[in-house]
Amino acid sequence: MTNLNNSRFHQIKSKLQVKKPWDNVIISVLNVLIAIPIFIITHQNTVDPNWYFHTDRILLFLLIVTIIHLILSALRTIIIVCIFLYLIALVYGSIFGNYGFSAVAEDYRSMMYTMADDPNPQDVIIAKLLPFPNKSKILNAVDYDNSKVRNFALLATTKHFKDLKGYYKYRTTVQCFAVFKEIKDRWNYVNDPKGREYIANASESLQHFSGDCDDHAILMAACVRAIGGTPRLIHTGDHIYPEMLIGNKSDFEAINYLIKEVLFVSESKNKVLHYHIDERAQIWLNLDYTARYPGGPFLSEEILGALTLN
Repeated sequence: MTNLNNSRFHQIKSKLQVKKPWDNVIISVLNVLIAIPIFIITHQNTVDPNWYFHTDRILLFLLIVTIIHLILSALRTIIIVCIFLYLIALVYGSIFGNYGFSAVAEDYRSMMYTMADDPNPQDVIIAKLLPFPNKSKILNAVDYDNSKVRNFALLATTKHFKDLKGYYKYRTTVQCFAVFKEIKDRWNYVNDPKGREYIANASESLQHFSGDCDDHAILMAACVRAIGGTPRLIHTGDHIYPEMLIGNKSDFEAINYLIKEVLFVSESKNKVLHYHIDERAQIWLNLDYTARYPGGPFLSEEILGALTLN
């Protein structure tokens, strides 16, 4: 009986085993396929020491590849089963909206693009800042729940980037970029009355798309908030401009790729993204009227106050 069981085991093992040299080829390919998503997830959830030439990421990837290779070599006789389970996992993730084929491709592409195209981070914004000027008036002026503001923001999302496929996780961010583009294309800078600080409601600025920096910042912030984004205003002394919350480091990698390779290709060509990092390591992207694309250069890098609208 024991000999019969051993015979059946060897028959099954023989059927599952891939002949040389194809077993080594399959192990190598499977190693890369498994290592990429594991590396992306590990990279996104660990502190980036910012070593020169991304040496830390290269060493991390090599370590993951080595470990996976050792595991696959130990499972050489059931390599077909490993392939089948891997494909099943990705198919399941693709169908039920978790981590599937498209997510692996998008994350890997975004990560590799960011490694080759370093953005331009600015100083971390600390919590202790000066009081924001005209705070109560500005909060009242950001009338994001006004029907005119909401309808304009909706109109912008139907005019720009509506047909973008994939990137469902960043749909709200892309729609906020559509609002940025629409306002940028229309905005006309006009000074306040001499000797007076005039603060226009967002719904008022929609009539002529004209005003100074605080009027633009208020309109942008109201429209972003009206469609689910999180904006804030930055005060630099003689200038106010809007920013929007992007998220963490991994979110920024995807947004960096989207802006430079999909949404604002010509405007951002050979440029870098400008943003701030707050005390919680959250990234805020510049949306100033002087920028031709989200994350364009700051008009002023001095920061005296921040007013978050959520």
